[in-house]
Amino acid sequence: MLDELEQSGLGWFWATDADGNISYLSAAIADRLEIPLGDLLGKPLASVFSPIDRDGRTQSLSLMHGARKAFSGFAVRADSRPAGAVLRMSGQPVFSSGRKFTGFRGTSADITEEYYREAETAKLAKFDSLTGLSNRHRMAHQIETTLTAFKTAKRNCAIMMLDLDKFKQVNDTLGHAAGDELLKQVAERLRRSITHDCEIGRLGGDEFQVMIPDVDDRGVLGEIAMKIITMLKQPYSLDEGRCVIGASVGIAIAPHDGVSADAVVRSADLALYAAKNGGRGQYRFFSCDLENEAIFRRRLEEDLGTAVREKQLFLKYEPIVDAKTQKVAALEAHICWNHEKRGEIDEDEFASILDGSSHVLEVGRWAISEACRHAAYWPESVRIAVNVPVPLFNHSDFVEDVSKALDDADMPANRLDLEIKEAVFFGDTNQVDRTLARLFKVGVRLTLDEFGSGYSSLAYLRRAPFNAIKIDEQLLAEADRHDSRELGLVRAIVALSGALDMETIANGIESNLLLASLLDCGISYVEGPIFSDPVTHDTVQSELLGEGWTITPSGDRTKRARRRTVFRKIQVIHDDHSYEVTLRNLSRSGALIQGLADVPKGTQFVVDLGGGQLAVATVTRAMSDTQGLEFEQSLVDDGSGGLCTRNRVSPYALASAGAPLAALSSGDYKGMEGGLLGQGASVPQFAYAGGTAHEAA
Repeated sequence: MLDELEQSGLGWFWATDADGNISYLSAAIADRLEIPLGDLLGKPLASVFSPIDRDGRTQSLSLMHGARKAFSGFAVRADSRPAGAVLRMSGQPVFSSGRKFTGFRGTSADITEEYYREAETAKLAKFDSLTGLSNRHRMAHQIETTLTAFKTAKRNCAIMMLDLDKFKQVNDTLGHAAGDELLKQVAERLRRSITHDCEIGRLGGDEFQVMIPDVDDRGVLGEIAMKIITMLKQPYSLDEGRCVIGASVGIAIAPHDGVSADAVVRSADLALYAAKNGGRGQYRFFSCDLENEAIFRRRLEEDLGTAVREKQLFLKYEPIVDAKTQKVAALEAHICWNHEKRGEIDEDEFASILDGSSHVLEVGRWAISEACRHAAYWPESVRIAVNVPVPLFNHSDFVEDVSKALDDADMPANRLDLEIKEAVFFGDTNQVDRTLARLFKVGVRLTLDEFGSGYSSLAYLRRAPFNAIKIDEQLLAEADRHDSRELGLVRAIVALSGALDMETIANGIESNLLLASLLDCGISYVEGPIFSDPVTHDTVQSELLGEGWTITPSGDRTKRARRRTVFRKIQVIHDDHSYEVTLRNLSRSGALIQGLADVPKGTQFVVDLGGGQLAVATVTRAMSDTQGLEFEQSLVDDGSGGLCTRNRVSPYALASAGAPLAALSSGDYKGMEGGLLGQGASVPQFAYAGGTAHEAA
């Protein structure tokens, strides 16, 4: 009966002697472990079987044997075959009639399938099933426990929030299977991008999160973020086709940007929001100004309706130049906003505000109507190009709106060029085809915008009556940097458009070298800073007078940096006194300040740039009330065209000096008990050009 029971697998048995050596073992156990029974008998039980670490709890067979107490449900596997079967063992000590310990006897069962099933279930609860990265719940737990421990140890921890750009379009055009494969490749590139000890997670959709312990150097973090962005925007090869996407990154650092997990993650989210609004494909560090910036941005979106009604919107025009003659053949309309408080909001920032707004239809109709009204007074040889928002294109009255704008302006339809993004093809195919056919019948020109942005389809060109293809600016930027492969794609696009009797437009051109390469490829039209930034309607009218407008390209023209508020009033600290000065300019290596008199060369200041950013600087030039400073350590990029210090004063250091332990607010820290530069008070050494100094202590 015992033999039959053991062979059936319903019950296996084992026994040891008083020394813990195996004295009996069911032959079925040896078979299941794929180890000869003779190799097991007489061996110490603890050397044959290894306990399995379950939920972080590891028990020892030796300790259990030494304690001489019963045990049950003990998961083990053969020490010599760690990938083999998993057994559940139970045992009970055996004593002689004289209460002498003689060994253990016990039972065992095969739980291999059950164990791996439970392990898989536990893994799914903690890890993303698609990418293998940590999931949202595990990331939240890891960040919470890490920051709690780091608060006690006074350590730093960086959190990065990542969002993929153009992922939805890839998912919609190539299908969900392609989207899933793309996410797997993104996860693999993320693992390769970060060499520091870190935890990487996928929060869902195209959102990712990275935790990097013990790093607060923003120069290092900026390099990591830039490496991630660069790697993620390289082309992907999928079964369904080739695609290109991008990424935006927001960065926050504990304890500077928050002490609790919720606070730091929220700060990283705000930084990501700012990175996406700044043009995507960039990174941003959190600063206290971002929260105000986010609030102000929401107010701008709310004010958009008023802007349309009160005629605060206006158009600027960017020349599109004939590649052969350098004559302006068309002008592309860009919408700007003359905000009553903010001042002029340029076309890039306005486009990001309008995206997703409820006023997109109203603004889109106005732009087409206003552009036609202006162009009606231009020479007939010059066309007007207008970008069409996807919601406007999909609206049932769109074609009627275009016809009305042309009729009101009394302008020929063939002088209006509507630039349509590929995203319009994500909607109802029949409706899109009907709209394109009706526009063709009206007689307007059609341009397929952002061609080559990563999800282009030749089917669009076959189905739609396009007059021109506008090559994606990102593809051209890659061609400018890497030349060979991307330029080969440009040549292929030019050849394709020529075969389909279409023209090609390249925009965003800044360098003479890229321009020469594009001309060699046979591009029809070009535009970009090398020719001209968008200009006002009055400038267009004056330039178009006479024999036409010809623009000679100049490599000295570069795309202007986005205007951002830089520090104006700042504090500089000398000994234990703080002086308020005006920051005139700022570079990586130094700054120009104004406001102090009689400051000799060689004087050392601690420059307080706000938000815990302190930079040691030496006066290298002194001119009346203006001083030139050279930083001891160069500043680094902040991801948005600005500069920041590599490190900041730790809130833990501030707490020891009397400040509360919390994320740093904007402003200076001169008011802390004892000051930042030592104890004791002294007489201010420098006078304001019109005032007195403020004591730091």
